[in-house]
Amino acid sequence: MEASKPTLLVVGAGGFIGGFVASEGLRRGYDVTVAVRQSTSRRYLSDERLNFAVLDYDAPDALATQLQEAAPQSGAWDYVIYNLGATKCANFADFNRINFGYLRTFCEALASKGMMPRRLLFMSSLSALGNPGDRDYAPIDASTPARPNTRYGLSKIKAETYLESHPDIPWTIFRPTGVYGPHERDYLMMIKSIDSRFDFAVGFRKQLLTFIYVDDLAGAMFDAIAAPATLHKKYIISEPRAYTQAEFRRIVANALGKKWVIPVKLPLWAAYVASVVAEKVAAVRLKPSTLNRDKFKIMRQRNWNCSVTDAERDFGFTVRFPLERGIAETVEAYLKEKAGKK
Repeated sequence: MEASKPTLLVVGAGGFIGGFVASEGLRRGYDVTVAVRQSTSRRYLSDERLNFAVLDYDAPDALATQLQEAAPQSGAWDYVIYNLGATKCANFADFNRINFGYLRTFCEALASKGMMPRRLLFMSSLSALGNPGDRDYAPIDASTPARPNTRYGLSKIKAETYLESHPDIPWTIFRPTGVYGPHERDYLMMIKSIDSRFDFAVGFRKQLLTFIYVDDLAGAMFDAIAAPATLHKKYIISEPRAYTQAEFRRIVANALGKKWVIPVKLPLWAAYVASVVAEKVAAVRLKPSTLNRDKFKIMRQRNWNCSVTDAERDFGFTVRFPLERGIAETVEAYLKEKAGKK
């Protein structure tokens, strides 16, 4: 008799990362259920092997019932990858409601129905740590204290604290650095700018940037949930080297076939003014803006250098897509989409 497949629920599957996680789960032989809201786009969830659960995180009682009705035959999923979250909001109170409140409601719903998985991996963010300082550009690691300096980061550390206060939840927490790849929109803006032969940066002091390609992040999730050593631990996930803006510009320009690009550095005060204006315009339009005061604090930070030794030790974390290869994949997808619009 064929052994039954391990079951997986991907929460927040409609976002950029979620589609890659669902695909990786299928590739590894999981029976994958993707949790979406009624309004969620299913553009990147087209594989017919996927099961769907439509959930309402604003209705706790309904959510518990919806989870129970969507559950596999065993009554609970073996694993849950919780990727639901907001990275930008027109109303900053929504960070707390979505990034912290929805996680709490979800975990309480699982507990109320006796559906706690063998492992729940929560996608937090490196922004949960805030700015560790950049005088010596020392790598951010497991010993770095959490001092979130953005409303987004604060909502993530609140979610982490909730999990830490519930040892009955078999959690593992990921704190990825900047995630990029096909379909991602924020880094796409930088690629489009370089494609137009302009590379905009903020500040005149050296800045060290770190990245993780989406396929590497998705693969790391599955390696981590299968490793006993990762229970009740937090991990920084990043390519284990940092890049300057000039190095990033060169790699993107080469992938685009651009022989020259004009670097444009904006002073911090100009970036701050633009952030405030963009934020106020977004509030009037009731639409989130990529540029806001939270984003300014992230752009202002000079040191995003990371250490991933804990992940390498506990679940064999490795990177298959260093920045040059990952950017090549991302640019190829961008150029195909660009050609399709002509």
